[in-house]
Amino acid sequence: MTKGKILLCGTGMAAASVLLLAAAQRLLMPKYMGDVVEGNLVADYYDSGYDHDVLFVGDCECYENFSPVTMWQEYGISSYIRGSAQQLIWQSYYLLEDALRYEKPDVAVFNVLSMKYGEPQNENYNRMSIDGMRWSQSKSDNIKASMTEDESYLSYVFPILRFHSRWNDLCADDFTYFFGAEPNFFSGYFLRADVKPAENVPTGRPLTDYAFADTCWEYLDKMRTLCDETGIKLVLIKAPSVYPYWYPQWNKQIEEYAEKYALPYINFLDEDLMAETGVDLSSDTYDGGLHMNVYGAEKLSHWFGAYLSRTFSLGDRRDEPQLSAHWREITERYYAEIARQKDNLEKYGNVKGEQKPEE
Repeated sequence: MTKGKILLCGTGMAAASVLLLAAAQRLLMPKYMGDVVEGNLVADYYDSGYDHDVLFVGDCECYENFSPVTMWQEYGISSYIRGSAQQLIWQSYYLLEDALRYEKPDVAVFNVLSMKYGEPQNENYNRMSIDGMRWSQSKSDNIKASMTEDESYLSYVFPILRFHSRWNDLCADDFTYFFGAEPNFFSGYFLRADVKPAENVPTGRPLTDYAFADTCWEYLDKMRTLCDETGIKLVLIKAPSVYPYWYPQWNKQIEEYAEKYALPYINFLDEDLMAETGVDLSSDTYDGGLHMNVYGAEKLSHWFGAYLSRTFSLGDRRDEPQLSAHWREITERYYAEIARQKDNLEKYGNVKGEQKPEE
């Protein structure tokens, strides 16, 4: 065999090995199509069309409490929620920085609950905020900022190092969704149509120290500076979730920061504002006050869409044919999902349509 043929053969074998490893990695990585669909939120953004007036970043208090469909239908505002479960503030920063590689919104909205976390928390949540990101400097920096002591940087670069032992846990979903997940979200919104009132909500236990960590202030400064440098208006919010408890001492620190830098800060837990939005915690939450159901999310979005439109002079874009077609598809899926969940609630008592076990 000539040297050329040997080289060609070796190159082909190397390429085949790389393809096999990539296929194995894709098969072994969690597909998040069962109970924890939120794991697909971050990756879902890259199919969003990159034409948004408003980008949200934050944890479940963003992606379960605001309905971009409502803001589009009522005000012609195109928005997207780059949320993920227990998204930490540095993760919010890097997800926003990553999004600016593709688009530049007029407004960025950050939910401030994650200011309570001053250090990395949990690998499972880290994975849901990072693995779905496309490779970039933002992703690399996010990994370094988020890793717990037991995690390694290489396991994020090559997830097969982390998930190689999942062979015994593979299920039908791993094969069905090998090439990608089905859409479960509506411009980043996770929809629930069931109702569980907020009752007997515990108040927060006294803390020994209410000061936010220096790391959190550092990343809030970075987010503010990033927005300033790119001409984006930054809005701070606290969603009306009553648990985890939002301490008055925490709220005061955010108010002072917002005042210092002339940033809007909207605390939807304020009693007067709660009444103004019309949110009713006896009917507008599906899990006892942690998150809004679709009815509460629509009320919040009705109020917030009007605020954003008025404050930042956002134009009504419903007359743009291409964008309207994009939102038509999202809106049709949105109302079909509400109808599906209502039907399942009536038949089975749950939104998933799971048969109740026989007693």
